[in-house]
Amino acid sequence: MSNHTDTAVSSVTVVGLGLMGQALAGAFLKAGHPTTVWNRTAAKADALVAEGARLAPTIGDALRAGSLTIVCLTDYRAVRELLGASEADLAGTTLINLTSGDSTQARETARWAEERGARYLDGAIMAIPSSIGTAGAVILHSGPEAEFEAHRPTLDALGTATYLGADHGLASLYDVAGLAMMWSVLNAWLQGTAMLRAAGVDAATYAPFAQMIAAEVATWLPGYAEQIDKGSFPAEVSALETDARAMAHLIEESEALGVNAELPRLIRSMADRAIAAGHGGEQYPVLIEEFGTPRTD
Repeated sequence: MSNHTDTAVSSVTVVGLGLMGQALAGAFLKAGHPTTVWNRTAAKADALVAEGARLAPTIGDALRAGSLTIVCLTDYRAVRELLGASEADLAGTTLINLTSGDSTQARETARWAEERGARYLDGAIMAIPSSIGTAGAVILHSGPEAEFEAHRPTLDALGTATYLGADHGLASLYDVAGLAMMWSVLNAWLQGTAMLRAAGVDAATYAPFAQMIAAEVATWLPGYAEQIDKGSFPAEVSALETDARAMAHLIEESEALGVNAELPRLIRSMADRAIAAGHGGEQYPVLIEEFGTPRTD
């Protein structure tokens, strides 16, 4: 258990003052935390200094200044280059790395930091800079739970602090899984929008209908998740072979309208493989086997 338990006025250091880093430091200042900042280009700290932040002259000084150091840089390579500098003593520090990257980088950086005496949590920001400091800003964390709980009162200043588990790679995995959801929803909407525009319906008119469909489909996820976790896919609503026929209609309609049909053809090809493997009478989540199998062709 960490003996560096947080308090409501803990001192914080923010390393990296891009748009997101500036938003993080600003939220800490607004919440009353003594905040030290550091950035390679010191001028980016001017507005924060005017609000009460302290600009550290060196990265070493920045790491010593706070009971908690938040790192938000361009990539994990930059994190290790900066924190591996001779003046950056990590021994005894608590680092929360909110730099975007993948799960392998997160785990490797955790080992690297811990070998140098740091306590380390990895994280991912599921928000835009303007929402930092509000409940709508979800900040994911993974790593030792004791460290997360010790600093949670301070982390709450940034938004909704969420702990995922001891595996340092989980925050990055949730981040990219969230991106998969985001792009899939947007791509489906764009496919439908392109089709309706061909009939003279504008995007604004179609958007509320699409939003209703997306919200309804979202309610299916818990039940479908149960099927995946059990490995059993009874066709309670619709069999995959029935869905595949509807996919064919979508492809045909898209092509007839002169709309790109690559996306629905891709999904139909996955459904066809599952049906060929004997899963046509099962429910749509059986496609998890296709999504979980890498393709080499």
